Amino acid sequence: MTERLFYVAAVPFEAARRVAILPEGHRARRLHGHGFLARVRADLPSARSAFPGAATGMLTAALQACVGALDYRDLNECLPVPTDENLARWVRDRLAVPGVASIGIQSTRDQGADLDSADHAHVWRRFRFEAAHRLPNVPQGHPCGRMHGHGFEVILHADQALAGRDMGVDFDQLDTLWTPFQTELHHACLNDIPGLENPTSELLACWVWQRLKPELPALSWVTVYETATAGCHYDGNHYRIWKEQRFESALRFPDAPDGDARRRLHGHSYLLRLHLTAPLDAVLGWTVDYGDVKALFAPVYRQLDHHRLDALPRLDAADPGRLARWIREECAAALPQLDRIDLHETPGCGASLCWGELGPALPT
Repeated sequence: MTERLFYVAAVPFEAARRVAILPEGHRARRLHGHGFLARVRADLPSARSAFPGAATGMLTAALQACVGALDYRDLNECLPVPTDENLARWVRDRLAVPGVASIGIQSTRDQGADLDSADHAHVWRRFRFEAAHRLPNVPQGHPCGRMHGHGFEVILHADQALAGRDMGVDFDQLDTLWTPFQTELHHACLNDIPGLENPTSELLACWVWQRLKPELPALSWVTVYETATAGCHYDGNHYRIWKEQRFESALRFPDAPDGDARRRLHGHSYLLRLHLTAPLDAVLGWTVDYGDVKALFAPVYRQLDHHRLDALPRLDAADPGRLARWIREECAAALPQLDRIDLHETPGCGASLCWGELGPALPT
């Protein structure tokens, strides 16, 4: 599949709202407030960058200028029905950058909406449960073969062609649909639940999908976080896992104009997500072992962590987009299932390099 490079940015804002289209008695009809997060994913023309390394900063600055009009405001004074979907439309219509692929509004840590250019809204809601499990089919000595537990998180995504409507699936509808799952999964041993005898992230996502899809036709993805740094998406046909790592590195951009602080040697705490797509192993119940991903990526990681990135071989500039391409080249042989790299130099701001299906954006 053709490689696509998106730059991403995320900007917070604080605001109040009331959503009067909700049913009488709904708590969100009252004036209340959120710490919102606006997110953008854009395919920026190279000509828009003043110098190699400027794209992420330019996109972030444009998003800051746009949502500044919403910060510390009563959102009902800005638009009549300030749902997450409508806020995403408002930002999309005013964001002065080309190539916007999606706009996201995250109204809390656990909910939000991502709007694409065709007015499809992926509304999502996150749920958490505490459970034990073991994987019975792993090789002897594998740590996941021992009984252990996780604070699992599940995100339900609902995709709707809104056609200009203010709201599709309400978050409370997702809450109601999730309630029986919470009752069954929370404070349980997953191996004891019929259908979860081998409770990998992939098979748990499939188990939720098969039970929920008939009740929620708009369901588009089920996401399972097994840990804070690893998880799986399932869309009814494909499994995509990700493994997250962080590295601490230095760099400078010598082509930045005089007076630009980025000409100076500086550094970031980077967030890297490796996304992989592979068929399900019928015996093990997973696509790729998260531990294997980390081990196979280790030689590349050692070149990145606590190093100067602009000194890496064959890298003309260490901006997130070029660095993601460098990482792809470096680990192509070891991780052939890799089909997307997310690289953030600051929280929510960086680049996403895709050569498979784009898939959902993970919450920031």
